[in-house]
Amino acid sequence: MRILRLPGRQSRGELLLGGAVGEPVESALLLFTDADAAHAFPAADPYVANGLVTRWSVVPWATVVGAEAANPVRPQA
Repeated sequence: MRILRLPGRQSRGELLLGGAVGEPVESALLLFTDADAAHAFPAADPYVANGLVTRWSVVPWATVVGAEAANPVRPQA
């Protein structure tokens, strides 16, 4: 199953979070550590290969808040 592939990606440090979106479920959101890891997932995904997933995208996310933010916003002193 597709979901069984996710813990391996997480243990390798490629995947931060993942889950279903909407109620009822309309899509999924997977948060990868970098664009290469994000592109590698659908390239090896049997759901994509067999036409069950017909649309996916990888988009950058400019994080600004939180300990792991790539572009943190700091208050002026």
